[in-house]
Amino acid sequence: MNLKVQLGLQPTGVPGLDTLLGGGLSEFSFNVIAGAPGSGKTTLAHQMMFALAGPHKKALFFTVLGEPPLKMLRYQQQYDFFDIDKIDDSIRYVNLADDLRAGDFSGVLERITREVEAFSPGLVFVDSFRSVVQMAKNGNEGVSDLQYFIQELGTRMTSWQATTFLIGEYANAEIEANPIMTVADGMLSLSNDIAGNSSVRKIRVVKMRGQAHLLGAHTFRIDARGLKVYPRMLPPLAATPAQASAGERVAMGNAELDALLGGGLPRGHAAMVVGPSGSGKTILGTAFLAHGARQGERGVIACFEKGAAHLRNAELDTLIRNGDVTLVQSRSLDLSVEEVLDDLIAAVERSGATRVVIDSLSEVGLYLAPEFQSDYRSSVFRILAGLARLGVTVVVTMGLDDRFTELRFSQADTAFLADAIVAMRYVELDGTLAKVMTVVKVRGSAHSTDLRRYTIDAGGLRIEPGALPYKGSLSGCAVAIMPPG
Repeated sequence: MNLKVQLGLQPTGVPGLDTLLGGGLSEFSFNVIAGAPGSGKTTLAHQMMFALAGPHKKALFFTVLGEPPLKMLRYQQQYDFFDIDKIDDSIRYVNLADDLRAGDFSGVLERITREVEAFSPGLVFVDSFRSVVQMAKNGNEGVSDLQYFIQELGTRMTSWQATTFLIGEYANAEIEANPIMTVADGMLSLSNDIAGNSSVRKIRVVKMRGQAHLLGAHTFRIDARGLKVYPRMLPPLAATPAQASAGERVAMGNAELDALLGGGLPRGHAAMVVGPSGSGKTILGTAFLAHGARQGERGVIACFEKGAAHLRNAELDTLIRNGDVTLVQSRSLDLSVEEVLDDLIAAVERSGATRVVIDSLSEVGLYLAPEFQSDYRSSVFRILAGLARLGVTVVVTMGLDDRFTELRFSQADTAFLADAIVAMRYVELDGTLAKVMTVVKVRGSAHSTDLRRYTIDAGGLRIEPGALPYKGSLSGCAVAIMPPG
């Protein structure tokens, strides 16, 4: 006979939060939502309340000395999750300010008890519980009375089979020593991390009894839809048509480049195309997407610094307008790596794309918050690893200063993260500035090491046949490129 108790989990209605919690919110649990003013506590509580509340699971929202209910409702109505039809029938607001000022903890507890017994809620919220704690510090009630009040409140809520949330303004240092922590089953901590002029919202699951929750701090955003959490984890492996038989090659849209790669780019690989400004990286990426469209493969292109300027490329503009390529771009600053990856994954899954171009990876850093810029290599890894798990074939461009006297294949030591590298650069040839390219590596595959000259005209990027002869070393100071013949 199995006597093991199974915890009932309920979805929170907040995208990404269930992943952090280990599958959802435990029924009949006693939880704390803590954070500094303006961190999003009340909005998070309302988003969960409107998602969970209904005729068979009512919600009571107690306000203490914080915002009065009418003022709170005025602002919460601006979010998409707000449902006016649930007010009074499924959701009821009760103001405890007078009870708290006039009496002691026992009076407040009895008022909560009467309201709960009359309404029979499955969800109970108290905002802001910090006001109750302050009463213990400043009034006749002591910390021991507060401890008893919290324990008694938690016991009663569990017996009423209600999931409870205490909302309050606590700093991280206060959380650990607070008597609430000895009673709470779950604890969510929200913060606004400031670095320079940048601000990044973070959420952390401090504790969640009986559940294998994700540790660490995770970024979240608040927009018209409410909160969206971006867990710091890679997406699950997807069995898609892109994960075809081993050895399958993807054509790049340029026959000469396919030959240099050993027959095209292995499907599911990520190729890094590096080169200075004007060397043709975007043109190469566009050709990759255009060839896929001709084969019936959809694509995604993520643009950053240049944004809509990419649409000046007539071929790419046509691909986007025809629906063959989905454009992902952001004008927001202070992005997290998880937000960038989430946008890419959503576009791939929505369109069924098998080809992805990121133009340019080096410019992603301009949009990331400082904490993610400081660990650029980790950021690049998480983006490429996340796309690899989708089975798509990826081309990422990376701007690179051409120093002429040395060979470099990436920035910030990221070359090892790519499965293939195509290097583009300028050389001086017969008094003119010529463009040359070579394939530096293709993981698990033979490839050409020829140095090829190429040109760019109205027809696109044209690679000349035959290796370019030269004397000396491209990485040395004395470089003598010899013309053919």
